[in-house]
Amino acid sequence: MPISSHQAHTAIDGAESKAREMGLPVVVAVLDAGAHLKAFRRMDGAVLASIDIAIRKASTAVLFQANSEAVWEYCKPGAPAPGLELTNGGLAPFGGGIPLKSPDGQVIGALGVSGGTVAQDVEVAQAGFAAFKALTR
Repeated sequence: MPISSHQAHTAIDGAESKAREMGLPVVVAVLDAGAHLKAFRRMDGAVLASIDIAIRKASTAVLFQANSEAVWEYCKPGAPAPGLELTNGGLAPFGGGIPLKSPDGQVIGALGVSGGTVAQDVEVAQAGFAAFKALTR
């Protein structure tokens, strides 16, 4: 089951709602299971650099089928795969990327958020994830 446009935009709407509540202009990207862009939003005032970062966070989450920050444990200095973040066109192994799964647990895409601190990006991404999850119940 591929991620639908409706699901992708619902996740973005949920993330943007949280970002607005926080007074934080962010970029939100949703990728499909093949790491291709499905939906995207750049809020007014979000910095240009956040475009690439949000997409890379989502890509990291979908490629590894895990929250983006989990990948850091494999690529940090002294870890089993130092430099892993340089693969796949460049990963973003820090918080703000969350895989999106179908009701049967299959990864169908990922959400990536950038624009604030890592903790703020995670909070906004979790709101987008919650909005997505509400559709699949």
